[in-house]
Amino acid sequence: MNLLAQIVAASLLGGVLSMVAAALLTFGLPRHWLSRMVSFSTGVLLATALLDLLPEALEAGLAAYSMFSYLLAGLLGFFLLEKTAVWRHRHEDDSGQDHHGVGSAAPMIIIGDAVHNLTDGAVLAAAFLADTRIGWMTALAIIAHEIPHEAGAFALLLAGGWSKAKAFGWNAISGLTSVAGGVIAYYWLEGAHVLVPPILSIAAASFIYIALSDLMPWLRNQRGDFAWHGAFMAAGIALVPIGTQFLH
Repeated sequence: MNLLAQIVAASLLGGVLSMVAAALLTFGLPRHWLSRMVSFSTGVLLATALLDLLPEALEAGLAAYSMFSYLLAGLLGFFLLEKTAVWRHRHEDDSGQDHHGVGSAAPMIIIGDAVHNLTDGAVLAAAFLADTRIGWMTALAIIAHEIPHEAGAFALLLAGGWSKAKAFGWNAISGLTSVAGGVIAYYWLEGAHVLVPPILSIAAASFIYIALSDLMPWLRNQRGDFAWHGAFMAAGIALVPIGTQFLH
């Protein structure tokens, strides 16, 4: 399978798996599994960023100072994007907050998801151009963090009065933008490999930002289940080096 086909396949696979798993969490499985999935996602995101993406950027020739500069810029940039509500990663569905008015915000939820999925596709393309092994591990990290994110989006849309079919359908459509992002980034970066290490650094910033500013604070507000949270987070961290060795 050539590189572009792998990028498209990873984007589609990630979208399908995360959507189905999120639908199961929202429509059928007990709610405590969402918090456990968030714990697992936190471990995968941090391990992928710190043990895969950043080392790969260094190995590709990016100077350490430059790498940390891109990392810093990425963290600040994602904060600003989230403040403008363009790039959202929230889990209000389980926080006990009032959902009054969510219905009118539903289009923004879908648009925000589409923009974020477009970014995920570009991240995948950069990772695959650096190393197919890094690409598939990045795909795993994206799937892991998209499951609780999509579950949160489902719950918000349902709270806003949408039917299950409508919520699933529009989320599926927004998920397809990851394929577009992957294809566009592939052709853009194919002739500009010098840009791949900086993009890997920014991708790592996005994973770290999601884990530290969204997932961990959300987990901190969940009562009980401490052992389960710790075990699932440790499993997520352990999966990354295990997966890396398996893909070698």
